[in-house]
Amino acid sequence: MDKNILKKGFANLCTAKALTELYEANFKQVSKYVHATSRGHEAIQTALGLQLKPQDYAFPYYRDDAMLLGFGVQPYELMLQLLAKKEDPFSGGRTYYSHPSLRDADKPKIPHQSSATGMQAIPATGVAMGMQYLELQDLPNTILNGKEGTEKPIAVCSLGDASVTEGEIAEAFQMAALKQLPILYLVQDNGWDISANAAETRAQNAYEYAAGFHGLEAISIDGANFTESYKALEKVIKTMREERRPFLVHAKVPLLNHHTSGVRMEWYRDDLEEARSRDPYPVLKQQLADAGFSDGEINAIEKEAVTKVHSDFERALEAEDPRPEDLFTHDFAPTPITQEVGERSPKGAEKVVMVDCALFAIEELMKKHKECLLYGQDVGGRLGGVFREAATLAQKFGDDRVFNTPIQEAFIVGSTVGMSAVGLKPIVEVQFADYIWPGLNQLFTEVSRSCYLTNGKWPVSMILRVPIGAYGSGGPYHSSSVESVITNIRGIKIAYPSNGADLKGLMKAAYYDPNPVVILEHKGLYWSKVPGTKGATSVEPAEDYALPFGKANVLQEIWKQEDEETLTIVSYGMGVHWAMNATKGMRDRVEVIDLRTLYPLDEATVMSSVKKTGKCLVVTEEPSNNSFARALSGKIQEECFRYLDGPVMTLGSENMPAIPLNSTLEQTMIPSTEKVKEKILEVLAY
Repeated sequence: MDKNILKKGFANLCTAKALTELYEANFKQVSKYVHATSRGHEAIQTALGLQLKPQDYAFPYYRDDAMLLGFGVQPYELMLQLLAKKEDPFSGGRTYYSHPSLRDADKPKIPHQSSATGMQAIPATGVAMGMQYLELQDLPNTILNGKEGTEKPIAVCSLGDASVTEGEIAEAFQMAALKQLPILYLVQDNGWDISANAAETRAQNAYEYAAGFHGLEAISIDGANFTESYKALEKVIKTMREERRPFLVHAKVPLLNHHTSGVRMEWYRDDLEEARSRDPYPVLKQQLADAGFSDGEINAIEKEAVTKVHSDFERALEAEDPRPEDLFTHDFAPTPITQEVGERSPKGAEKVVMVDCALFAIEELMKKHKECLLYGQDVGGRLGGVFREAATLAQKFGDDRVFNTPIQEAFIVGSTVGMSAVGLKPIVEVQFADYIWPGLNQLFTEVSRSCYLTNGKWPVSMILRVPIGAYGSGGPYHSSSVESVITNIRGIKIAYPSNGADLKGLMKAAYYDPNPVVILEHKGLYWSKVPGTKGATSVEPAEDYALPFGKANVLQEIWKQEDEETLTIVSYGMGVHWAMNATKGMRDRVEVIDLRTLYPLDEATVMSSVKKTGKCLVVTEEPSNNSFARALSGKIQEECFRYLDGPVMTLGSENMPAIPLNSTLEQTMIPSTEKVKEKILEVLAY
């Protein structure tokens, strides 16, 4: 073993150990915010930390402070996060200790991840998929910054053994093995969850589990031995840089400190003496002695680490806390599309159905941007989407750019975090809104919070297409409306267009927006086959057309009237067509607003209209109880109370658990032109 590597490794272990001991000695000062430490895990973490390069991407988990030290992160920087200080380089005081995000030129890149109990495996695998895509497309590699001869990058996902039982881990392993992605899963196995141990919770360890994923090579090592860990990882990393395939390293380690500062080991542990017998610290100290280091040299390394840690702690205690106004930064990255641009209705252009407007928008984007790719269930060449919304794209752009995924909604959604992090723009699709639920964990925890919790370093630039709504007896598993759930996820933008021109314009704006965007596309409007929805067809906008988010459309505008009862209808998607059809014969009394986007929401246009008309009806396809529409109604009532001549009302589907298959029952449940008209007359007569 190279003596310089041994020395660096021991210094790193000393620093990590000193951090733990300082935190314990100052427990009351540092335990205001929960933290965990690497004590017992330092050897394997250091062995990895010293070998990754700036072009690599890493997803450490919450116990990996020794790994971060190995990357070159300073104790002072870790302490700024420990104490939730304003200058915390990872999150500006927003997230927990050892929840890093880094974009430093001289260190491995660390995109956002949550508390990392398995969820980080999908974004990390998305990074590796992005690396592979860049190589397959022969794109300028943004990861290498154009440096010729630089070793190819890898992605590393660090996991605790307990998290490997999560279902999302299986999705990540499956894709890594299937696609042969350059990712290393490092599993640190200390035998514990929190108070539950491995015997209670795991049928096999991670090494044994990996055997079920053909193409994912696994090894098991003593992670408490620095020399063994370093040599094993050195061999694995070299192979991965050359052969571009996945590995799992299962490292057995002891847990020598508390699960977290809030869950003390003495409350539940009965194996502390056995764990202490496997402490990696004296093992490496002896390896230094065996390599010829004197006691004086070893003591000097230890003393320097302790001095550094204590000095940094005193500085960190004095650092500035965030100010109240710091709360309101970096929820979104600035978007360049703030005004409607381009030709919406070019001369000579033909009317096309809504689904084709989206298809042509994506085709134009893919022609122009090789960073753009599309994946999801059944979008590949054989079918081109179950609604033909991706028809011909795989044939035109190849199977590497338009491809099928397994039935893995969590992976489809969460992988975009990693794809975006390496400079790509993924457009992904969940086949039906009813099937979005497995993807919500990733959408909420990883995608939506990335920009905010990294203090603006890692916004996730992605588009998630979601076919939605009831159409043609789709029954309980193909008809749901889910916008109220989606709108309760902060940190994403949401479109719900009612026609093809808006869909194309919003798709273009979404592509150039650096933030995550969900586009809800009503299946019943795709081809305008539902009676009364011809208005969803449009003259196809020009290629340069883009429609900014947060700009509602007043489809049917009226003047303020003193001698007539007037009304504003606010809706989106299919509701717009019910509203327009229902107001025939009374269009001088009813103003219709198409929201177009649910977030950001054009409140100014809505409130201005309601203040003019004095009455309001919000129309939605969702069951109205506890819905987005009901919340909007409440907001309108609050803002416009002094101008109202009646209560703000909401019309939605019946409040039943699911949409039945039978067409009579389906039509009984959802709104219609007739139901909207009846409600309009009720509100006008109030």
